[in-house]
Amino acid sequence: MSLNILICDDDKEIVRAISIYLENEGYQVYKAYDGIEAIDLIRDHSIHLIIMDVMMPKMDGITATMKIRQDNMIPLIMLSAKSEDYDKILGLNIGADDYMAKPFNPLELMARVKSQLRRYTTFGSLEMSSHVFQSGGLMIDDERKVVTVDKEEVHLTPVQYKIVKLLTANAGRVFTIEEIYEKVWNERAVNPENTVSVHIRKIREKIEINPKEPRYLKVVWGVGYKVEKY
Repeated sequence: MSLNILICDDDKEIVRAISIYLENEGYQVYKAYDGIEAIDLIRDHSIHLIIMDVMMPKMDGITATMKIRQDNMIPLIMLSAKSEDYDKILGLNIGADDYMAKPFNPLELMARVKSQLRRYTTFGSLEMSSHVFQSGGLMIDDERKVVTVDKEEVHLTPVQYKIVKLLTANAGRVFTIEEIYEKVWNERAVNPENTVSVHIRKIREKIEINPKEPRYLKVVWGVGYKVEKY
């Protein structure tokens, strides 16, 4: 079964170049040149991955991604000529799964496409692996409620488990302290900084070799926390 990839970029030469690489790998390519066209194509076709530019006419990539995320979780790689950390964080925070700054190496983009598709498929089929989440050596088996780091089981409290699951299932995405609190405690966040930071510190002590230089659970200063994507 061929996998369908949507490229959305107002630069037709970039769309054409990416299409050549994807088609050489056996993917079916759909093309859009603004966010509105992308949303229409997603509505009418079964799309398995999206490559989305940020700056486009009619509807930009940020707005389009937010609208897409209201209905589905298709893997999405965001492209942008901007390389500042703020733009990358914004893209990941509103639902992108990965981010590449222009100009980029097409072979690296192909590697990231394959990596994202592997995360969302099982043994070549389109069945979701709904209970296992992984980033590098950090793995969560949500069916068994087991967390392992480098194949060694780690014992977490229920709250710690919920935080790690939330961040690992969305590896690479930055969650604000308020988002973490509301999703884990299921109540409105009122001055949650101390509560969340204490739990983050205790989690790091359990999953990191050196909690002061974490491999997985990272702080994004002024924004929040994320589990690094590997």
